[in-house]
Amino acid sequence: MQFPGPPVGGSQGSLRLSDPVEMNPFDGFGSPRHDGAEEVADGGDSRCPWARFSSWLECVCVVTFDLELGQAIELVYPQDVKLTEKEKTSICYLSFPDSYSGCLGDTQFSFRLRQSVGRRVSDHCCLFLSSQRETAHFFGYVYFRQVKDVSVKRGYFQKSLVLVSRLPYTHLFHSLLQIIAPEFFEKLEPCLEAVCNEIDQWLSPVPGLTLNLPVMGVVLQNLLPAPTVLPTIHELDLFRCFQSVLIHLQMLWELMLLGEPVVVMAPSPTVSSETVLALVSSISPMKFCCDFRPYFTIHDSEFREYTTRTQAPPNVVLGVTNPYFIKTFQNWPHIVRLGEIRMTGTRRDLPKQVKVKKLSKLKTLDTKPGNLLVRLISWLETRVLQGIQRKRPPEVQSAILRRHLLELTQSFIIPLERYMASLMPLQRSVTPWKTPPQIRPFSQDEFMSTLDHTGPQLTSMLKGDWMGLYRKFFRSPNFDGWYRQRHKEMTQKLESLHLEVVCEAVSSGTSGSVRHTWICPSHLDLSDTSGSVRHKLTNLECFFFF
Repeated sequence: MQFPGPPVGGSQGSLRLSDPVEMNPFDGFGSPRHDGAEEVADGGDSRCPWARFSSWLECVCVVTFDLELGQAIELVYPQDVKLTEKEKTSICYLSFPDSYSGCLGDTQFSFRLRQSVGRRVSDHCCLFLSSQRETAHFFGYVYFRQVKDVSVKRGYFQKSLVLVSRLPYTHLFHSLLQIIAPEFFEKLEPCLEAVCNEIDQWLSPVPGLTLNLPVMGVVLQNLLPAPTVLPTIHELDLFRCFQSVLIHLQMLWELMLLGEPVVVMAPSPTVSSETVLALVSSISPMKFCCDFRPYFTIHDSEFREYTTRTQAPPNVVLGVTNPYFIKTFQNWPHIVRLGEIRMTGTRRDLPKQVKVKKLSKLKTLDTKPGNLLVRLISWLETRVLQGIQRKRPPEVQSAILRRHLLELTQSFIIPLERYMASLMPLQRSVTPWKTPPQIRPFSQDEFMSTLDHTGPQLTSMLKGDWMGLYRKFFRSPNFDGWYRQRHKEMTQKLESLHLEVVCEAVSSGTSGSVRHTWICPSHLDLSDTSGSVRHKLTNLECFFFF
């Protein structure tokens, strides 16, 4: 079985004026686009206001600092978007760096927040992106500006432009912010309204298609990733994200694979969010099925849920910058520290509960013993270190890291895929006059017995307790998510094969009336399930040949 590699080029290439390019048939759906796909890509129901805009963004928010209220939402566009008060509060606090970060000038970062209960995806949203759109969380892409301004009482101009979306297109939306944010801070609301109207003219996103997205006189040329490469679409500079933790990379990969609780303590929201997204994408092409928060603050609505000491830490990856978390998360099993967490002012500025050790004594990675694989550093670290000495371009270094992580994940997942394929009934057992055969249940013991001859030790340089790693993986949310998705795909394949042989049997009937041949159970000795099969055929419009 072949696994998809990393996304091509990250997709966007350069920002430039260009003529529209031909949209190739997308990958991952088994056939070129049909009229239905064109309708969706063309915005769905044109009578629905902001239909095309909503296929890309939920809304655009402007967050400012109010002397009396603190962070406050100044503007939401389109104006008819309904955010709950809880969502507005979360967006306000997540759109500004912690005061300890000391961010001056322009800063970009990302966050992810839980949607309020009862909210659902709009009916006109692109159906082809159902596997990529978040159903329970929003992504926030932030462009924050803090500059000195004597006309403001606090002495600083502080404002954030935030793109709120259900799509994890990190690179695309940050590139979009780099174009529109500087103009917005100069021209304010009229500029934002014009940009939103331009986005409302974009074709809806369809995975695998190259789209030209015009905005403010520039055309963003973006290749949207196919669903099969979803976990890699954060399109980050892996070398920059992992350079300081390179010697721990294999252990971090193992923690992500098992869905372990991890806290990333970073000096800024930018470092925090990029590192968390890079960690989540490190197990590509497997989808990370646990919760993750690229930037997390003490004001987050899940703060108490994630910091309680009455139960074990949840399966979540958190990115934080506030030194308050040094003590709050000191009992978490896995802590990654990047750079120095800045302390503005004196220790008196910190909460009384926080007793900060000397940062020089804190390890880059604190983790409980128990990693199951032996790290072999010679090949990867030698290549990367040689690249630093030779001043190899960061893009090449990132490609080396991405390839290494991809091969590591493939070595782990190929035995699972091979065993899963063996659970599929043989095609010759699919007949038109019986219900589709069942997929055999997954047996962990049976799978383990196959590892001696088909295990990852055959393709990976890593040595260690692979069986122990698989046993831990079976207890993780990532295995549950992977198995459910693969079982769903196999079930759909079986149903497709069954309907195909039924259609062939009906179309090749020898009686005078094909329809009569199909409907009459006594003539074909059909089982009682023929009615349900006919219903499926009707739904799939398989009676077109009548």
